[in-house]
Amino acid sequence: MADVNGNASLDWNDARIFLAVVRHGSLRAAGRALGLSQPTIGRRLAAFEAKFGGSALFDRLPEGLRINAAGAALIEPAEQMEQAALALERRRAATSPGLSGTVRVSVGEWASGFLARHLSDGSPTPPPPGITVELVESRETANLARREADLAVRHHPPECGDLYIARLGVFACAVYARRGAAGEAWVTYTEEQAHYPTSRWVQQVLRENGGRVALRASNMWMQFAAIRAGAGRGVLPCYAADEAPELERLTPPVPEIAAEYWVIVHRDLRRAACVRAVIDWVHALFDSNREALAGGSANREAGAAARLLAQPGAANSALR
Repeated sequence: MADVNGNASLDWNDARIFLAVVRHGSLRAAGRALGLSQPTIGRRLAAFEAKFGGSALFDRLPEGLRINAAGAALIEPAEQMEQAALALERRRAATSPGLSGTVRVSVGEWASGFLARHLSDGSPTPPPPGITVELVESRETANLARREADLAVRHHPPECGDLYIARLGVFACAVYARRGAAGEAWVTYTEEQAHYPTSRWVQQVLRENGGRVALRASNMWMQFAAIRAGAGRGVLPCYAADEAPELERLTPPVPEIAAEYWVIVHRDLRRAACVRAVIDWVHALFDSNREALAGGSANREAGAAARLLAQPGAANSALR
């Protein structure tokens, strides 16, 4: 397509790739973010640069791409173009009455496992028919305004943005170990994740009661596998660990590290029929599994520990 002067008009997709390279610092990282190959990103970036006289908008350095002065001058108008294009896309999606297509959900590691186990049509609460649910696990909430995801199920809701946010429920967690496993070693997160509430809680227990760390792993599912194998004890979400017959619960749910979860969606997309259907499904899942999520389906052996921890001054004695 050309403008009235016969020049090729600007393609929004090229501007989108320009912004992705600005934000991610390399062709490869931008490609991962957009689901495109590195050569495709390179070609589209070159096409965008050609629209502005062919001058490079980035300095090509060994460590990646760095925006130069010519490129920096284009960031603000490109972002304005992005905001307008995404607003149109959200409103187009909101007018679609059909229950079909893909709904992309941004999730953390605990929510990813919970939702994934209910994706089968045989689940008591199956996903809406005709819709493909796409779960994208990350430690950061996706930018819903930029359509990195259609909605999010997260532990910490954003504090700003044109978003609809609703509380879903709480994931209880407790300390588990393999049945009959000896020793008091712990399985926990890595040092880089020492700020996580579960990691801080384990460190406090170690300071007060002694003990050692047998394994540090960067996600809960690796920790789950290690605890099931007998590597040590550790904090796990009750909804998953209570269903593992080889595990026993050593404590009742630990209230100070319970994880409250929320569903988050851009207000424009909340009106889209397929997005609304997935939000309703997520709400129904949390409602129908509320007891298991709260740790109500406890291993019976935890009863003694629960009574012990209820005694004044005995907060950590069951862990010694």
